[in-house]
Amino acid sequence: MDASLPADWLVPDWPAPSGVHALCTTRAGGVSGTTYDQLNLGIHVGDDAAAVQANRQVLQSVLQARTAGARAVFLNQVHGTDVAVIDRTTPDATAADACLATAAGAVCTIMVADCLPVLLAHRAGSVVAAAHAGWRGLAGAQGQGVLESTVQHLAAEGAPAAEVIAWLGPCIGPTAFEVGAEVRAAFCGHDAAAEACFVPQPGGKFLADLAGLARLRLAALGLNAVYGNDGTAPWCTVRNASRFFSHRRDTAVLGGSGRFAACIWRG
Repeated sequence: MDASLPADWLVPDWPAPSGVHALCTTRAGGVSGTTYDQLNLGIHVGDDAAAVQANRQVLQSVLQARTAGARAVFLNQVHGTDVAVIDRTTPDATAADACLATAAGAVCTIMVADCLPVLLAHRAGSVVAAAHAGWRGLAGAQGQGVLESTVQHLAAEGAPAAEVIAWLGPCIGPTAFEVGAEVRAAFCGHDAAAEACFVPQPGGKFLADLAGLARLRLAALGLNAVYGNDGTAPWCTVRNASRFFSHRRDTAVLGGSGRFAACIWRG
């Protein structure tokens, strides 16, 4: 771990090309209280706006310490499949669930609190991207979800799937993510292999492996160099309350939840 980072932030363990940087925040390092303790980066979740701005400045300072002029671009994520091409001037709240950058210092930033953040980089380091993969965006429609859209955009920038690496960040784990039959149908209707990611539960429910579903989608696209979240307990947002926000866990008890973020950029 980089000693200059706030306590327990994550730095992806992957073969990132030279000049590509990535990190994932946790609850540590911020000023928010109670429900949003401490580093809530979501402006839309009911936290004090001044506290959120102070928290975002903590992140900006860390980014700029690594790359002069780097700026996190925060999207308005809507559980869709749109991909925004960003630079350092792209306004916050741009509506998209994934973003891509070729410009140095434009930090692709995905906020989550149970959904899966996916970071991607061309092996040559010429382009990076990040995607917000909740189950709706991951499933998409007719097999075209947010990862398919993102990989297509990367290919258009000269980064075909076979030359791209991916890192999966923390998300709700396969022992905590109980879903209905409609979620299973959204995946298994497109790919029978997805059945392995659903474990039947009483009452017609299923436990779903969100990271496993993302790995299947990426493999189907020809992207097999996937690192990070393997579905084990340390990656689960629900089971690690002191480290990660969890919408499902926190909202039920506290009435709301903060957001942490995964970031990738070119230096």
